[in-house]
Amino acid sequence: MELKYDAENEYLPLRDVVFQALRQAIITGEFSPGERLMEIKLASKLGVSRTPVREAIRMLELEGLVVMIPRRGAEVARITEKDLRDALEVRTAIEELSVELACERIDEEGKARLKQACIDFKEAIDTKHVQNIVDGDVRFHDVIFESTQNPRLISVAHTLREQVYRYRVEYVKDFSYHDVLVKEHYEITNAILTKDVQKAREIMRKHLYNQELIVIKNLKETLGEG
Repeated sequence: MELKYDAENEYLPLRDVVFQALRQAIITGEFSPGERLMEIKLASKLGVSRTPVREAIRMLELEGLVVMIPRRGAEVARITEKDLRDALEVRTAIEELSVELACERIDEEGKARLKQACIDFKEAIDTKHVQNIVDGDVRFHDVIFESTQNPRLISVAHTLREQVYRYRVEYVKDFSYHDVLVKEHYEITNAILTKDVQKAREIMRKHLYNQELIVIKNLKETLGEG
């Protein structure tokens, strides 16, 4: 974990830069659910004072990524079935609308980008590197959002993308599911390219429901309930 300064954040308050670094570490799994966030240790690691770290932790608490535990302090929020179902209910609605609009509005450039994103995802799967796979999955779904040609929908989808990132990481860790993921991406692509709205919505719904089942199964195994 490190502070990154680029054209987008070089003028941001230090607390916001720290917030982004901690947030990224949480959603990518660098910090595990339930892990304590020690202000002194984090400040030393990031090369900042405790104040921006404390402020960043408060911001993370507002996002639901961090919880404050009496006599323990801040810790990374644990993933729960309720959190997962809530997030995926919203995501399913947005993704189903997105594939419907993409079927109607995708242009030739969008078709080419969708085909390439599908191929790139398969290549990411072949690397067996979790971060590559997650990034490939994000790009695939982003192409679908962009194909709707609806800026408001794209904006909402990008906001939600951050909130479901942790779940993406969790389900791609299950390598036994990778062949199914690839198959579903190809089916979604073909449905959009042939403008089959009903099939596109049906496959997308199944695609997200399967992910929900995988993450819940893994959560229960982690908790010793499986």
